[in-house]
Amino acid sequence: MATARTCVLLLVLSATSAEDLKLKHKTSREPVRLFTEEELSRYDGGEEGQPIYMAIKGVVFDVTKGREFYGRDAPYNALVGKDCTRAVAKMSLDPADLTPDTTGLSEDQLESLESVFEGTYKTKYPIVGYTASRILTEDGSPDKDFRPEDQPLFQSKDEF
Repeated sequence: MATARTCVLLLVLSATSAEDLKLKHKTSREPVRLFTEEELSRYDGGEEGQPIYMAIKGVVFDVTKGREFYGRDAPYNALVGKDCTRAVAKMSLDPADLTPDTTGLSEDQLESLESVFEGTYKTKYPIVGYTASRILTEDGSPDKDFRPEDQPLFQSKDEF
């Protein structure tokens, strides 16, 4: 009898652990893709029924489930439809900060950016792609420092 109880307990624990593992590593349902600035700007929360995307550090997140924060007329709508890395680092909604440029940010701002990127966006919102500026240089040639295998939730089977 004790052996049967132990087996049932182990079965329940292993099923629970397997479910926990599934929740901790949520992969994107769709293959990730490459977004130009123009394409990303189409997902700014202005059109009902359209997903809402925002980029931080060149990583594009689907923030649609946070529509009350990012949708049309919402408090953080200025951040969507673009790479707003600098604004997130500075906790700013100033139009001048709505850019991927991190030049001149303080060490505290860079730490804040990393904390919000890792602790909020990567854990809460699905990654749907990357900005072209993360992968390509200004002249349009491939960025030799870009390594797909080092990107969040990127799998080699994913396509741009």
